[in-house]
Amino acid sequence: MIKRSLHRRVAGLAVVAIAPFLLNACSGDSSPADTPAAEEVTIEDQWIKAADSGMSAAFGVLTNAGDSELTIVSATSPASERVELHEVVVDASGVTTMREKDGGFVVPAGSTLTLAPGREHIMFMGLNGPLRTGSEVPVTLSFGDGSTTTFTAQVRDFAGNQENYVPNSGHGAPAAPATPDDGA
Repeated sequence: MIKRSLHRRVAGLAVVAIAPFLLNACSGDSSPADTPAAEEVTIEDQWIKAADSGMSAAFGVLTNAGDSELTIVSATSPASERVELHEVVVDASGVTTMREKDGGFVVPAGSTLTLAPGREHIMFMGLNGPLRTGSEVPVTLSFGDGSTTTFTAQVRDFAGNQENYVPNSGHGAPAAPATPDDGA
């Protein structure tokens, strides 16, 4: 009788001891807050404007499957010396200007952000060589949480918008007119 009672107590303690682990295992591997931003974002319809030299730009539709907004803080690519996150704005005189976007791109929770000519885009500055139609270029995005993701974009012909470019977010630098080889 004592032996059976001891077994029941040990078995009961074992169940109590492992119950938290079983509950955690049933809840999934991690909470949404633990998921890196790069794993929550997908990109579709990605492409880069063909250019012989100078500047170009990448576009696409970013989708955030997560429950919180995500921020893309920078981008890199072997195709260019420098890559910047840009926005296009209209100044007080009605001139359309592109400039580096302070704070990066925010992709809303459960929503999309469209990178498009004449809007937000990824700017390639100081191309390392021509971007020929039909070729593919890797682009790496870095998020505010330190995670990264790389996608490949196809190079396409595009006549392009003709915005002015204001380097360094327009802090006193004169606007330089965009040329047909300039990105967005």
